[in-house]
Amino acid sequence: MDFIHRPTVEIAKDLLGVKLIYEGHQTLFSGYIVETEAYLGFKDKAAHGYQGKQTHKVTSLYQLGGTIYGHIMHRHLLINIVTQQQGVPEGVLIRAIQPEEGIEAMIQNRGKAGFELTSGPGKWTTAMQVPRAIDGSRINEGRLKIDTKNRKFPRDIVESPRIGIPNKGTWTQAPLRFTVKGNPFVSHSRKRDCKLPEETWK
Repeated sequence: MDFIHRPTVEIAKDLLGVKLIYEGHQTLFSGYIVETEAYLGFKDKAAHGYQGKQTHKVTSLYQLGGTIYGHIMHRHLLINIVTQQQGVPEGVLIRAIQPEEGIEAMIQNRGKAGFELTSGPGKWTTAMQVPRAIDGSRINEGRLKIDTKNRKFPRDIVESPRIGIPNKGTWTQAPLRFTVKGNPFVSHSRKRDCKLPEETWK
């Protein structure tokens, strides 16, 4: 997948249905991406690279597209894939996945089962036990990989405002969150809007 020569929004949509794989020390974990958010760098008031802000914590965000930017929020690890050329701090947050392999181990790691298992950006990283040390590595060059061949394709994609970014002016309401319509593993889903997972793919 091209993480350098396409708009970040396009990449965020295209990642829906891609198989995400984490090779744990004892277990192979995988799942299909069902929710992403795009962060548009310099101009985006909700982005960590807004106005070119640089600290040691966001170093990875300024690397070449395809770099993994991992950061801690509320004690949870959040994983982004950097997009664009080096020096342009844009990226896509992987918010939720539909689990596929390693589910029993995920349940043990999370202490929860069902749709709660991986329906949030800190939930799936906890379920797969992804370490913060993954920050700065490159997708498909280490333990965290994406499989774009054995993927699924959403029946419908919903565009909506991103989660948890109040007081950012027009950026609070900007439709930069992309979800597989009706998939129950999408975060903040309402039961009445959910379908069976298999019914949300083509």
